[in-house]
Amino acid sequence: MFRPKVPTNPTPNGLVVPLAVEPTAAVPQSPPPAPVAQSTTRPAVRVTPGTALALVGGGTAVVLVFGAVLVSMLLAVAISGVSVAVCAVVLRSLLASERTHR
Repeated sequence: MFRPKVPTNPTPNGLVVPLAVEPTAAVPQSPPPAPVAQSTTRPAVRVTPGTALALVGGGTAVVLVFGAVLVSMLLAVAISGVSVAVCAVVLRSLLASERTHR
């Protein structure tokens, strides 16, 4: 019953020769289980002052952490930009002073 029916090697023209069908014993089928009645009413979500306070506190914490990450990334980019600018000014002055001292 659970053995896969794998076809034989396909012929070059693309036709697949099927395997011989094995006869299996007839197994009596049991009747399907009766459907279970499901409740159509869902319990309403009740927000108490404690849960509201917890939700506000959690949201505030997420916003603060996300803001701190964004500010730190912006600060890292700004510091990198300033350091590249300082290096460019130093290199420019070194190259300019080398040309004038000849």
